[in-house]
Amino acid sequence: MVRTVGPFAGSRAARAATGSVGVVGAAVAAGLVAERRAIRRRRNRPDAPPQPGLGPIGGRVATVIAADGVPLYVEETGPKDAPLTLVFVHGFCVSAECWVLQHRALSDLGRMVFFDQRAHGRSGPSEVGNCTIDVLADDLYRVIRERAPGGPIILIGHSMGGMAVLGLADAHPELFDDQIIGVALLSTSASELAQVTLGLPALATAVVRRVLPGIAVGMRRTSGLLERVRGRGSDMSWEVTRRIGFGATDLPPSVVTFLETMVSDTSVAVIAAFLPTLLDNDRLAAAARLVGIPTVLVVGDADLITPVTHSRTIAEILPEAELVVEEDAGHAIMLERPEVVNAAIRRLVQRSLAEVPLPLPRSRAGLPPASVGAAADGAPPAERAAVADRDAGGTAA
Repeated sequence: MVRTVGPFAGSRAARAATGSVGVVGAAVAAGLVAERRAIRRRRNRPDAPPQPGLGPIGGRVATVIAADGVPLYVEETGPKDAPLTLVFVHGFCVSAECWVLQHRALSDLGRMVFFDQRAHGRSGPSEVGNCTIDVLADDLYRVIRERAPGGPIILIGHSMGGMAVLGLADAHPELFDDQIIGVALLSTSASELAQVTLGLPALATAVVRRVLPGIAVGMRRTSGLLERVRGRGSDMSWEVTRRIGFGATDLPPSVVTFLETMVSDTSVAVIAAFLPTLLDNDRLAAAARLVGIPTVLVVGDADLITPVTHSRTIAEILPEAELVVEEDAGHAIMLERPEVVNAAIRRLVQRSLAEVPLPLPRSRAGLPPASVGAAADGAPPAERAAVADRDAGGTAA
C-alpha cells in the first residue's frame, strides 16, 4: 500500500485543542511546565507596536501539477509582463504565507511567485517516498517552467526551500546559465544537518541522532495518536515555537503565533516523512554550481536548526557571495528580522541587474502579454494540459 502524507486541516478550535509541540518540543517541554504563567503573560501581551501585514498574501491563484500528480498551490502578484520574476521557496513545516513581510516590502521589484511545497499548506498530499529534496527540486523546476517560463529570475529559498534551490542547481544547471540571475539562501544548510544540536546537551544530541530514524518511522505509524497529544495551539506549543524558531529578539506575540499556526498545520506524518531527507541532505557540490551567480546568504547566529556554521560553509564555496550574519536572530529570520532580509534581497537584485540588464516589459515594447502558464516549448501535451489556473479563487495584487 502506498502511504501518503499531507497538511493537517483543522479549524481554529481544533488547533487550540490539539496544538503542535513538534518533534523537538518534547525535549524542552518538561522545563517549560513551571513557566506556564509567564508564558501566558508573554503570549497575551499586546503587540507594541501593532503588527500590520501578517496574513494571506492574496495573490492570483494557480495550480501546477508535479511529476507524480501532486497539485502545487501557487500565488502570484505583480504585473504579468514584469521583466523580472522573484520566486520564493519556503521551508519545512510552514507555507508560502511565511513570505508575507517580503511581499509587502518588495512588491515594487517585479512579479512574485509563491508556492506551497508538497504536503504543506494548500498543496496536495504526497507519497512518503517522494518527500525528498530531489523531488522538491523537480517541483520547483516545474513551477518555474509553468509560471515563469521566460525572462530573468531571482530565487529566494529558506531552510528546506534553500535546499530545494541547491537541488535545482544540481539537476538543472542550465537554468543558472541563462535564466536564474541571482540566488538568496536564508538559514540554509548544504550538508551535515544531522549534526545539529538544537541547543541540547551533547549527550542528549548523540542519543537523538541514534534513535531518530526509528522515531521517524514510529511517528508515521502512530501519527493519529500523536496528533491528539501534540498540544497544537497551546501555550506550550507557542513557547516552543518562540524558543526554537526565533532568537533573542523581543518579538510581538502575533509574529510567534503566526509561525506557530503554520507549524501546527503541518501534520506529524509530514514531519516524519521529510526528516530523513533533511538529515541526509548533502548539496555541497550543488552549491558550487552557483559560482558566478550573484548570491546572498542570510542567517542568524542564534539559529538552532541551521546554525551559522552551515552558511559559512556555503560562503567558503562561494567566496563572492554576500554573507549576512544577524546577531541574536534565529531560524525564521524572514519573520524575525524582515528589514534585514528585505534589504539583502534588494541588494541582490541590484547586483544581479548590474550584470544582466532587464528587457522592457512586453506592454511597453508594444507586444501582447506573454502566455504565463503554458509549459515550456517542446513539453509533452499532457504536461501542457496539467497547468490549471484557478483565477476565480484569487485576487489581483
